[in-house]
Amino acid sequence: MTVGWVLMSERELDRVEVLSQVSQGRMTAVTAVTAANVLGLSRRQVHRLLKRFESEGAASIRHKARGRPSTRRIDPGLREYAVSLVREQFADFGPTL
Repeated sequence: MTVGWVLMSERELDRVEVLSQVSQGRMTAVTAVTAANVLGLSRRQVHRLLKRFESEGAASIRHKARGRPSTRRIDPGLREYAVSLVREQFADFGPTL
């Protein structure tokens, strides 16, 4: 098994910390309400995250879309066309306009 770096946000790290406490028994599953309050999630969501955390590890808590391009991005060709139109019509257009 290779161990690599996993980039996580502060929120994801907080989730891993609380879920590991629940997993280790320092915070019982019955008091998942406490974990839910700490994380600002529902009890059901905490149980779902805990199940995934225990089966796949800490990396499973990371957002799955990280590193992927947005599905709402503008096509680069269309963007370049729009920029060229603006440059033709408004030569003095600047970021402060």
